[in-house]
Amino acid sequence: MDPNRLKGKNILITGAAQGMGACNAEYFAAQGANVCLGDINVEGVNEVARRINAAGNGRAIAVKLDVTSRADNAEAVAATVEAFGSINVTLLNAGINKPLMFLDITEENWDMIMNINAKGQLLGMQEAAKQFIKQGKENGPYKIINVGSIVSRQAFLDVVPYSASKHATLALINGGAKALVEHNITVNGYGPGVVRTELWEQLDKDLVKIGMFEKEGQSMDHLAKTMILMKRYSYPDDVRGTAAFLCSPESDYMTGQLIMIDGGMIMQ
Repeated sequence: MDPNRLKGKNILITGAAQGMGACNAEYFAAQGANVCLGDINVEGVNEVARRINAAGNGRAIAVKLDVTSRADNAEAVAATVEAFGSINVTLLNAGINKPLMFLDITEENWDMIMNINAKGQLLGMQEAAKQFIKQGKENGPYKIINVGSIVSRQAFLDVVPYSASKHATLALINGGAKALVEHNITVNGYGPGVVRTELWEQLDKDLVKIGMFEKEGQSMDHLAKTMILMKRYSYPDDVRGTAAFLCSPESDYMTGQLIMIDGGMIMQ
């Protein structure tokens, strides 16, 4: 690992209290980045920030961030700038899922998932872009990175609202890239598959409740055996390298792209 690969990068990460967000934050800091960690779980982001600062590489701060709130998104951007002098990258990682079979989907389920996963990314993109533009295109390129999913490419019958929200992520990447390129802002993303995180462990329990599987732990093993070419599910460490690449100068000539990191589940 190059401890200077991301040196000088000031990065805002949403959903950073656990899972892929926390893993990415620690990985970026180990490569020299300064990171602002946003989450509604304040205790969680404070702990991640403590670990990063104790390690002595990049610096970290933690902020309370409800991604459905425009004010919270704006305040998180402002906190990043206040702490580090500027912001170069925003990684919009926050997300939620609550599976239901198609005819059981409620308005509440749909609204909750779409508000966090789709509207949350839109607001995060807009508020970061405003600051990027204020800082001047000559100081870019700036980077917006949206976390998609395998279901950005196809929908599954038991997670249709989640699939719709991650299709929205792809639209935000494509549309945002076209809208912001004149300001020296790139917009890309990555699409994980089955990642063993706290989110998936809860999803696994929910899938049992709606009758998709008989007992907990079956969902990940089933998908690994039947859909993943590499025959194993992934961990956050499998994703962090691509995330770091998208933050780094190595991806400067990329925009409008969604890279799949799924062990071969979705063929593009």
